[in-house]
Amino acid sequence: MTIHIGAAPGDIAETVLMPGDPLRAEWAAKTFLDNAQCVNRVRGMLGFTGTWKGHPVTIHGSGMGMPSLSIYANELIRDYGVKTLIRIGSCGAMQEHVAIRDVILAMTASSLSTPSRGIFRELNFAPCANYGLLRAAADAAQARGVSVHVGGIYSSDVFYDERPDLNEMMIRHGILGVEMEAAELYNLAARYGVRALAVLTVSDHLLTHEALPSADRESSFGDMVEIALTAAFA
Repeated sequence: MTIHIGAAPGDIAETVLMPGDPLRAEWAAKTFLDNAQCVNRVRGMLGFTGTWKGHPVTIHGSGMGMPSLSIYANELIRDYGVKTLIRIGSCGAMQEHVAIRDVILAMTASSLSTPSRGIFRELNFAPCANYGLLRAAADAAQARGVSVHVGGIYSSDVFYDERPDLNEMMIRHGILGVEMEAAELYNLAARYGVRALAVLTVSDHLLTHEALPSADRESSFGDMVEIALTAAFA
């Protein structure tokens, strides 16, 4: 048990999927895991542990933004011995060839700042995904016939962004999409020597202004969860 996670020792699997929304964690656990049991409810951040094809898996919410994810990822790694963390979440597309419902696998994650900035100081550390997970996820997506894109994303530290010039520069440099958590997840994975990947479903588009209706989001996110689970145990 930690300050933010009430799970008992042994209740958390070595493989953890991390959606931002705790209710999405509940949906994913009940939909994809066998014998899923709730192992955390502290501060309303739900976590569930069950099995997928016989493999122990925990699906635990991270909250929104890098500071929130940093709390849970730190405790999961340090106190519960988690070895693989895969973010499953939504993102906004930043390239014309990326469509709504497509899946983005974040090879790298650029950012203006992260909770780790104080450690790196003047160093512009380049956080990236675990290559084994990345390759396995790309193979899993192609096997499922999912439209998948592999490349760099941008982890923003604000949701209501008022920097159109920054977005234009990201687009110009080929950034595939924007979200709010992956850069810090990759920083922590590097620090602790564990595996991490962000598997993201495009829910809206910064160029076309399309958006996936809320009612369609859960059904559209199923491929993302299957890809993440397959990659974790490839």
